[in-house]
Amino acid sequence: MEKIELVIEIEDVGQRLDKVLSDRLTDYSRSQIQTWIKDNDLLVNNETIKGNYKCKKGDKISIIVPEVEELEILPENISLDIAFEDDDVIVVNKPKGMVVHPAPGHYTGTLVNALLYHCKDSLSGINGVARPGIVHRIDMDTSGLLMVAKNDFAHEKLVDQLQKKTVTRKYLAIVHGEIPHERGTIDAPIGRDTADRQRMTVTEDNSREAVTHFEVIEKFKDFTYVECILETGRTHQIRVHMKYIGFPLAGDPKYGPRKTLDINGQALHAAVLGFNHPRTNEYIEFSRPIPEEMNRLLQFLKNSD
Repeated sequence: MEKIELVIEIEDVGQRLDKVLSDRLTDYSRSQIQTWIKDNDLLVNNETIKGNYKCKKGDKISIIVPEVEELEILPENISLDIAFEDDDVIVVNKPKGMVVHPAPGHYTGTLVNALLYHCKDSLSGINGVARPGIVHRIDMDTSGLLMVAKNDFAHEKLVDQLQKKTVTRKYLAIVHGEIPHERGTIDAPIGRDTADRQRMTVTEDNSREAVTHFEVIEKFKDFTYVECILETGRTHQIRVHMKYIGFPLAGDPKYGPRKTLDINGQALHAAVLGFNHPRTNEYIEFSRPIPEEMNRLLQFLKNSD
C-alpha cells in the first residue's frame, strides 16, 4: 500500500478537503478521494472526518491508498470493423458508444474486450493488462479509426511516431455556429480544468502543448462542417479547441452549449489515419466514412438551409 502525507497551506483554508486534494493529487479523481474519506482511508490530524470537512491551516493529511485490485479482462465476441491487419498492427473503425479500454463503469463491451477475442494473445503488453495493444484512444462517443499494436516492437515504433507528430489524424466534425474563415490553426495549451476535474480546458497551468488545424468543408445555417487535423493528441483536444474559438461541437454534452442537438454525443469522427508501418517503414493510410447517424444530421442541415 502507498501512503500519502501533506500539509494544508493557507490558500486552501476554508475549502472542502476533497476539492483541495483533487486539485493537488491529479492522478486521482475527486470521487476516488471521497471514497477514501468514506472508507476511513484518509485521516486529518490522525482522525477520521466527514466528506464535507473544511480545511484549516496546518492540517496534516494522511492517506493510505488501498491496493488496486487487478481486473480480469475477458475476451468478448464483439464484431470489429477492421481496416487493416497483419502480424504487427490492426487498424479498427471504432463505433460511437464503445469505450476503448475497461475503466470504472465500463468493464465489458469495450474495444479491448473485442480485441482480446479477435487477437487472442497477439497484443502488446506495454500498457498492462487493462490496455493491451492500445497505442492511442478516442472518446467513447467519437467514432473512427484507431491503430492497435500486436506486439511490443510495434507498440514502441507507433508511440515514437505519435511523439514525433508524424501520424496523420484527420477528423470530421459538425460544430455550432458559422465559421467566418475557411481554415485556421488553434495553438493553445490544454490542461485539467481545476473547477471540474472531469473536463479539460485551455490553460497555462499544468498544461501541455496542443495544436489543431481545421478547414471548413461546408457551412449551414447556425452550423459548420469541418475537417480537423491533429498535430498533437491531448485528451478531448478537438472538443476543447473548438469550444475555445467559439464553435463547440454539436451534440457535445460536456463542452457544447446547453441547447445542443440531441444526437447521443458529439458529432465527431476519426476519418483518416496514416502512419509508417512499424516493421517495413512504408507509409500506409486508411479512411472510413462518417457513421450513418452523423450523415443523417448533415442531410438534415442541408435540407434546413
